[in-house]
Amino acid sequence: MAEPRNRHGLNAVMARVKVRGLSAIDRRTLAARELLAWREDLVAALGGLETISPQRAVLVEMVVRTRLFVDHVDSFLLEQHSLVNRKRKTILPMLRERQALVESLSRLLSQLGLEREQKPVRTLAQYLGEKEQASKP
Repeated sequence: MAEPRNRHGLNAVMARVKVRGLSAIDRRTLAARELLAWREDLVAALGGLETISPQRAVLVEMVVRTRLFVDHVDSFLLEQHSLVNRKRKTILPMLRERQALVESLSRLLSQLGLEREQKPVRTLAQYLGEKEQASKP
């Protein structure tokens, strides 16, 4: 017996993103631009790209991917007429999957830390050294 075909499209999105990363999303869309802007905000809140460790960079990628999946599922669920299967008197299974994704996102964000980190402040000597380097031809 053939497996029922899903209509939410999440499997296709997840497969593309797993293989090609965030470059798999169409950056022309508003949702993609907002997701990438959120990623930049997240990195900035962690002290900037130059200060985060490679491990944290991987966690940031995982957080952004998970948020993409949650947003996609939310979009699908909001298009539904009802979240309850009246015949079976149950909620849609996709709602449970969404909750699992949200819990995963929450755990990842907790691992990153929920507090904003300040960028390291340059010393006066570093600043003057940079100015001197910039003024040399």
